[in-house]
Amino acid sequence: MISNLLRSTLTAVCLAALPLAALADAQAEAAKRLNELLSSAQTMTGGFSQMTLSANGANLQETTGTLALKRPGKFRWHTDPPLEQVLVSDGKQIWLYDPDLEQVTIQAMDQRLSHTPALLLSGDVSQLQENFDIQWTEGGSVQDFTLTPKEADSMFDSLRLSFSNGVINDMQMSDPVGQRTNILFRNVELNQALGDAQFTFEVPDGVDVISE
Repeated sequence: MISNLLRSTLTAVCLAALPLAALADAQAEAAKRLNELLSSAQTMTGGFSQMTLSANGANLQETTGTLALKRPGKFRWHTDPPLEQVLVSDGKQIWLYDPDLEQVTIQAMDQRLSHTPALLLSGDVSQLQENFDIQWTEGGSVQDFTLTPKEADSMFDSLRLSFSNGVINDMQMSDPVGQRTNILFRNVELNQALGDAQFTFEVPDGVDVISE
């Protein structure tokens, strides 16, 4: 009787573990596929359109601009007027320039993927599975990945990356207060030669500098 009870218990434990094993395998495969897609783009240039929505769906802001990214960790996002801003990183620090305020904010770059989403497109993505729970769906030439940070203090609750024919198409991010940011990429070119000069920022004369 004891042997039968033990056998039944072990069987139940093994059966209960099957969904967990399948989930772990799915997570590993999703992380592998996303890593391959992101890592294949050592540089990226293009344009973007960005829309920010409130928790109740109200349109808070719409902007357009251009971007350039280069691994590891270098990026330049230039938002067009009338809400012009320039965000630049050399992989170690970030400059945020607001021409209207005549102000530059300089800070060390947070290397955590869950705190600096731009690093998903330009940084080290070898630790995706350690940082996120990842869901992956595929339909024809489109692959969608939904990332949920494992750290409680992440700057976003979830982030979706969509690829079409292996190229990033859009990014959707939801923050802890329910605000959503949608970024649509256009005219994307990958792996073009990019110099490092555009990933540093020369502070214009007469501009206030704030260091954090």
